[in-house]
Amino acid sequence: MVQIPKQQPAPGPAPDAPSPPPDPVPQGTPHSVPTSADVARLAGVSRATVSYVLNNTSAVRISEPTRRRVHAAAKELGYVPHAAARSLRAGHTRMVLMPTPQIAVGPLFSQFFNELQWALSRFDYTVVQYGSLGLTGEEAARAWAELRPVAVLAPDATALGARGVAVLKRSGAKAVFTLGPGRADGAHALLMDQRLVGRAAADHLLARGHRRIGVVVPEEPGLEAFSRPRLDGVRAAVRAAIDADVTELPLAYTEDSAARFADHWPAFGLDAVFAYNDEYAMLLMRALQDQGISVPDDTAVLGADDLMLGRLLRPRLSSVRIELPSGRGLAELVDRVVREPGGKAEVHDVLGASVVHRESS
Repeated sequence: MVQIPKQQPAPGPAPDAPSPPPDPVPQGTPHSVPTSADVARLAGVSRATVSYVLNNTSAVRISEPTRRRVHAAAKELGYVPHAAARSLRAGHTRMVLMPTPQIAVGPLFSQFFNELQWALSRFDYTVVQYGSLGLTGEEAARAWAELRPVAVLAPDATALGARGVAVLKRSGAKAVFTLGPGRADGAHALLMDQRLVGRAAADHLLARGHRRIGVVVPEEPGLEAFSRPRLDGVRAAVRAAIDADVTELPLAYTEDSAARFADHWPAFGLDAVFAYNDEYAMLLMRALQDQGISVPDDTAVLGADDLMLGRLLRPRLSSVRIELPSGRGLAELVDRVVREPGGKAEVHDVLGASVVHRESS
């Protein structure tokens, strides 16, 4: 019988032999995510101090050298606070949610929203624009509430409604604002009364001696919240004038539509037109001039928004300059309401209008 020898155990290293080097870390292996505890150890402070500093807590006094040390440690480690964890503790985020309007906004309002977003970031808010096309009312509010914003600036008070405001507040939103011509129960209102724009336009044209005034009403969907109040503002001013009347002019934003109007322009018997805004005014003015209709001798033309392009036309375009609030002032209002919630809903008129007279009128 063949006897199989027993396997001997592999010899271990000699007691004084150096340990073998560790296997190299494979390229691409992720490092552990730094935590606030790591920041606290590196800065030589407590985790609570790290939290106070990085969350800009005003209720606790932290010396400036300590703040600098914490920020330097966080930067060195690449530490970023966990927004989701912070929102779970607080019941909300530092997010200000701005649902995108259902219509394209022009350069004037784009500049205003950009300034507002910059100003809110200076107060340590994160501004998120939410594409909510097709969502309205309570359905939209529930979608916004899922993100747990601390404040919401809604563009359409009528669509949001009191139920939508209630949904947002129950989800932890400390401030709900509506920005536009209407109001929603329970929300702070930043009123932009577009009738003031129409009124300023009509007062200017009437003062220039015009009595047969056309008002362009865009056919593009979604602009009714702006165009109808502007038309109402013109009508209110004209009612107080003697021997004056208003003609509504539905106009699509196309060259063909403007050309058709120009073809039949003499039949309208108008001596002036308020063309809703500068873009429609430029479209219509070019079509009138192509038909040999002199501006302003045959028909005065007035726009709104006071865009740079209107000043480059010949004749230069008269326009209603719309005065919007400063982004910083509005950001200060949002921050105050967030810090002091529970007060009575505030109403602020934030839109002004004045005419800049140029050659077209």
